[in-house]
Order: sequence, then C-alpha cells, then structure tokens
Amino acid sequence: MSQNNDDDHPILTTYLHGLTLVLEGLRVHESTMQSPDSILQSVFGFGSFRPGQGPIIDHLMRGENLLAVMPTGAGKSLCYQVPALLLDGLTVVVSPLVALMDNQVAGLRANGVDVACIHSGQGREVNVSEWRRVAAGQVKLLYLSPERLMTPRMMSAMKAVGVSMFVVDEAHCVSKWGPAFRPEYAQLSDLKTHFPDARIAAFTATADAATRDDIADALFAGRGRVIVHGFDRPNLSLTVTPKIDRKKQLLAFMDGVRGQAGIVYCLSRKNTEEYAAHLRAAGHKALPYHAGLDAGLRFDTQERFMAEEGVVIVATIAFGMGIDKPDIRFVFHLNLPGSMEAYYQEIGRAGRDGAPALTHMLYGLDDVRMRRQFISEENSEPAHQIREMKRLDALLTYCEASTCRRQVMLSYFGEDSPACKNCDICEDPPEMIDATEPLRFILDTIIETGERFGQAHIIAVARGADTERVRQFGHDKLPSYGKAKAIGAPYLQGLIRQALASGHIDMDIARYGALGVKDKGRAVVEGTATFECKSIRTNTRATRKDRDRTKLARESGLSDRDATLLARLKSCRAALARELGKPAYIVFSDATLIDMAGKRPTSRAQMLEVSGVGEVKYDRFGAAFLEVLADVN
Repeated sequence: MSQNNDDDHPILTTYLHGLTLVLEGLRVHESTMQSPDSILQSVFGFGSFRPGQGPIIDHLMRGENLLAVMPTGAGKSLCYQVPALLLDGLTVVVSPLVALMDNQVAGLRANGVDVACIHSGQGREVNVSEWRRVAAGQVKLLYLSPERLMTPRMMSAMKAVGVSMFVVDEAHCVSKWGPAFRPEYAQLSDLKTHFPDARIAAFTATADAATRDDIADALFAGRGRVIVHGFDRPNLSLTVTPKIDRKKQLLAFMDGVRGQAGIVYCLSRKNTEEYAAHLRAAGHKALPYHAGLDAGLRFDTQERFMAEEGVVIVATIAFGMGIDKPDIRFVFHLNLPGSMEAYYQEIGRAGRDGAPALTHMLYGLDDVRMRRQFISEENSEPAHQIREMKRLDALLTYCEASTCRRQVMLSYFGEDSPACKNCDICEDPPEMIDATEPLRFILDTIIETGERFGQAHIIAVARGADTERVRQFGHDKLPSYGKAKAIGAPYLQGLIRQALASGHIDMDIARYGALGVKDKGRAVVEGTATFECKSIRTNTRATRKDRDRTKLARESGLSDRDATLLARLKSCRAALARELGKPAYIVFSDATLIDMAGKRPTSRAQMLEVSGVGEVKYDRFGAAFLEVLADVN
C-alpha cells in the first residue's frame, strides 16, 4: 500500500496552503496589534521606548527573572506594565506605600487600563469588590502591599487565580545590606517556592553591588538577570554648601525658584513647621508635612502639592516615596541625610520629567554628630551599624569633594563618568590651599585636651576664648590656647569638616561627639605630612554661579508665544483634574503639554502624535485641549 502524497490531493493541498496563509496572517496581525511597541503607542501614547526599556521587556516576555536598577525618571514602571498587558494571566505588583500604589493605579486607569488595588487605606467593601474583579479575570494588574500578599489566605487565593508575574517595586527594601531594609519584604523570598512558574521582576533606583546580589539571591536564588542601567541623572544640578545661616541660605536659594514646585527636607518635625512659616512670610506657597500631623491634613497637603502650581513642601523624610510628581523643580536639604543612598533617593524626586532641576544641601558638623548618634542608638546588629557608618562617611566625602560631585556620587555606586559640568564644583572649581598650619593648631588642641571634647570647645580653646568652661578645665593654660586667635570660627568649622571627611579627625559618638586625631592627623602634627583643602567659604551670599544654576529651573526652551499657550494648556489641565479629583499630572504631564504647545495639533491624528497622548486619554481629554489649541492657531 503506497503512502499518501500531497500531490495526489491537489484540492486538499490548495485548501491547506490557503489555511496556512490565513493563520500566518492572523498571527502577524495579532503580533502587530499586541506587541510592546503597539501597547506603548496605543495605551501610553509614546512613540518609542527609552534606552534600556526594550531589552528588559523582552527578557520578561521570555519568562526570565530579573532585577533592574534604573535611575529615577528612567521609566521603570513601563518596563513591567507593558509586559503585564501582553502576558496571559495576572501580574501582581508589590509596593511598600499606599500613596505609591494609588498614584500608579490612578495613572493606569487614566490610560484605560483596568487595574485593581487592595490596601488598608480602602474600606473592606472596596477591597472585596477589587478582589472579585481579579478572581473573575477582569484585570491584568493587581497592586498589593507585601504584608497583605504574604498571608496564607492571599497566597492560596493567588494560586487559584494563577499569576504570570510578580513585580517587586522599591526592591532595595528586600536586602539586609540595603539602607532601607524592611522585614516584611524579606518574606517575598518565598514567592519562587510557591509560584515556580511565575517570573519575578524586581526594580529599584538604589542598590550597590552587595545589595544587588542580596536581592537577586533572596528573590530568585540568583537564577535570573541583574541589569544595571546606571545611576546618573544628568538633568539634576548638584550643589552642597556649608551651613552658616540656614534661613538666609534657604531664602537666597528660593529667590531663584519662586513659583516652582519643590521639596525642602528638614531633620525634625518642629523645623518643618518653622521653616514653612518662614517661607510663607517671604511670599512662597509653603506647607509643612511630617508624620505627627493629622492623617487628613497630610492627605490634603499632598493633594495640594500634586494638583496646584508652585507648592513647596517643607518635610521630614516621611514625605517622598509615594510621590510621583514629574515636575518637581528642586530638592533642598537643610540637614545632612543619613547616607549616600538616602540622599540619592531624595534628590531623585526632582526632575522626573527630564527637565532641568536643582538640588542643594546644607550641612555642618552638628549634622554629622546627630547622624552618627542616630546610628549608634539603633536597635540593630553591630555589623549593620558599621555599614551605616561607612555609608555616612561616603556622604561626607561627597560633601567635601574638591572634584566633580557627580563623579564622586557615581563612583560610590560603582559607575565611572566624565566631569558633569552641572555641579557647583565643575562650574566654580574651588581654590586648593595649604591649610597645614591652622589644622595643626586644631589637632594640637584636640590632643592636649585629651580627645574628650567636641567641635565648639576645641575651637573656643584654639581661639583663646575666655569662657567658664575653658577656665573650668584649665584649658586656658594649654600651649595650644589662643594659637588660632587670628582665625575666624566659621573658617575653623570648615577646616574641621574637611579634616573629618579626609580621615585626619574622628568623632566619638559614645563620648557625645568628642573629636579625636587619627593616624593621618598625627602625621600632620609630627610634621611628616601636609594638609591641602578647599578654600573655605564663610558667607551666605549667593555667588553668580548659584544664580545661574537657579535660572535652569525656569528655562523651558519655549518661545514667548508657546509659553503663553503652555499656560493656557495647564489651566485646562487643572480644571479637568479638579473635576476628576486627581493630581494634574494624571491628565497629562508637563512634558506632554510642552510637546503639545510646540506641535500645536489640530486633529485627532495629530494629537495622537504628541508624546504621552494615548487613545484612551485622547478620548477622555483630547477635545478640551484641541479647543484651547484652536483658539490660538
């Protein structure tokens, strides 16, 4: 019996060939309609991915685990939101803060994405309703806190629903090596055991090499990719100045950013109230924010910041992680942050729209003492305290840098870069001076007083002050008494800061900030080494370079005509946002309105070519903006 041959059945062959062509056409059509690029354009309104986003999406679509370290503002959310809309099954996003979840969900819903969110800030009926939509397969994305996800009941429910991907946002909270370790995040290491077929994607903007390894090991036992897309935020201008008169220095800075949205960080709740009032008295729209305020007031303050133009928040670090406002034009630190990672995260809240933004930090030795005291008083293991002290030391090195600040910062995260031309050091290089003699006066005083006293007393003795405390200890009889009498106290304070950062001096927190002399300092005392440092600025007057930097925040690159149109578009956006009860950026970002003002679309097709205008957003808001544009075209 002979085998069948296709040539023996020409009608069947023709039919199968035609069917193959139809199926191939359907596959091509489906891939065209449901590709990452088409989702990006139709849902989110962007014509192309930012550098680095495409490969991450490809890895997730292939089912790989990964940890991605991306600078704030680089678009990490799209890296998991796009695959979530393409994959079969549910994507669960684990997020640490209610505000962070709410902002992400509001943005997705504005783009027409059906997303669910379950958290303690919602009533039980709302949460039950949200879960029913998940169980019915009506949503592609579910936002949860780690505490709620890792309960036995929720884990069982997840297994019944089926999860394609888990996304761990702010993944540095997973690592015991990280500066923001959260025990509830550590439980996420069980996800791979319970859901072996689900891919796990972790995202963070802040993780050094040890932290990255720890996250990857905890979440997927190292069986996945670690992708580092750099830490550089070139649009941020970096400035650090010694603390001389904080109120005067803050006002001098604020004169250059009047009417801009920004954050001023303080160390204490009391200071947030005091400095907010100080700014309001100077004509700024400033509001305090700290964890001690009534929850309703905190919510209202946050909503004003998100919706109104030019609001300045004066806050403790309780404010920030859940704030996804793209057009924050500056972050000002009145005190030294806790570590380089904390500082990087906090300044990262500025300029997420990619436009120029300013960062400015004041710091003094009292900040160093307080930060080291906080670390020593933590109820944590000695190894953790040592790591935190080293992180603080790295930040001091950054503060006292004599070369490009960006290079110093990026080097800490293991990244090389050329000089940035966008920091105070690059724009106004400091004069290097030989300060061996004045430092020797200070070191002699520290040694002769028994390395038992802090900065204020050491300077008093070195300058020959006639105080009760100096006489009480007999320090007016020391050989070092009055040796630095001709040198101003602010200069000596700056000298001590630089010597502390360079490792010539140490500070003993167990002895209330007593200064000690390290080996490098003893070499200066013995005359076998010299000490070179930056020239020390002792006044609060803003330099020309300072004023030039503040101008960056006001330059949009638009013509006067386009700037007038932009103002009208923002007014339209504000009205729509008020109707929705949502922050203005949920309607359109500043970057989208600037592109709109430049392109001046007159039709639906042209409007869809504006960056950030997707089909759903056009259907909801497009007509209102076209009406504004028609009035000026």
